[in-house]
Amino acid sequence: MKICILGPAHPYRGGLAAIMQTMARIFQRRGYEVTVRTFTVQYPRILFPGKSQTVPTPAPDDLKIIRCVNTVNPLNWITVGRRIRREGPDFVLLKYWTPFMAPCFGTIARCVRGNRKTRIICQIDNVEPHEHHLIDKPFNRYFLKAVDGFIYMSEQVHRELQCYTSAPALFSPHPIFENFGSAVDRTEACKRLNLDPKMRYALFFGLIRDYKGLDLLLDAWKIYRQENGAVDRRLIVAGEFYASKEKYLQQIERNGLQEEVILHDYFIPDDQVHNYFSAADFLVQPYRTATQSGVTQIAYNFELPMVVTDVGGLPEIVPDGRVGIVCRPEAEEVARAIAEIWNGDMLSLFRTNMKEEKKRFSWEEMCDRITELYNLLKR
Repeated sequence: MKICILGPAHPYRGGLAAIMQTMARIFQRRGYEVTVRTFTVQYPRILFPGKSQTVPTPAPDDLKIIRCVNTVNPLNWITVGRRIRREGPDFVLLKYWTPFMAPCFGTIARCVRGNRKTRIICQIDNVEPHEHHLIDKPFNRYFLKAVDGFIYMSEQVHRELQCYTSAPALFSPHPIFENFGSAVDRTEACKRLNLDPKMRYALFFGLIRDYKGLDLLLDAWKIYRQENGAVDRRLIVAGEFYASKEKYLQQIERNGLQEEVILHDYFIPDDQVHNYFSAADFLVQPYRTATQSGVTQIAYNFELPMVVTDVGGLPEIVPDGRVGIVCRPEAEEVARAIAEIWNGDMLSLFRTNMKEEKKRFSWEEMCDRITELYNLLKR
């Protein structure tokens, strides 16, 4: 089988690139011919809120990665689409996470389908974005109508997808991120992060955007401290701000949390992620909206218990009372959950349960479902 994977890959940073490269390796191990096509331009600098879109590390030497897609150049979309059409892969596997990509990906897909052989398969993270714009629905329609079949990772995404298309869609949960290595000794992790190992830490991790509810967590932390008075507890906030940093700093000061919140406000490199998940007692995801989250799958990799809100697909991935605590997206409820998870042997119980629970999140299973979908489409 001949496969073209289209989406983020080296040198682009982050979880999306890791996902596409992991699937490429699995398909290669199965004996398939795999080409990964990624961006020359992913986001124009003016539209990108972070400091850098790429990493300085060398490209992986076990993958064929071609940088050829410019998301803001329509002539490029046609050129890339025609090139893939001539190559004639059995299917193109696209990653879709934002309507910004719809004009580019939709045009490429339409060009490719002109060979009447290649199927277009989309692994879809989101249909409706977390931050809404007027262009979202027309852009979504343009792209989604160009796809033959979908792999979705939460029921919320499936429901939203059905509003746009009746194309076949199969479910496969978000696999575990295994590319961050293994846990290290907690004391050693604290030392590497300049943390006091005598303290206990809760972790908020990932790019900081308003929908992720950091403001809820900061209010919840104030309530937790007022009601429990534990002086040996700290909150680590680790990630680059994609929202206004100043308003969160003001909230920290207003809540009197300057000594309570440890802020590492930059993109955490892959080779440092294991230190944060080894130093913390649990992960907090106080999201206001969600579909699924790659951060939960990092926590599963390190068997780190979680507090999550009952939005989107998070309760599907984090069974309440088994590997973590699910609560409403309200400051008082998040504070209650933090107190509860730090109570008694709750953390130990959750860690034990995670060893079994994480078995259902497999990259091999994801690739099996993609192959199953392709076999369905080619009939």
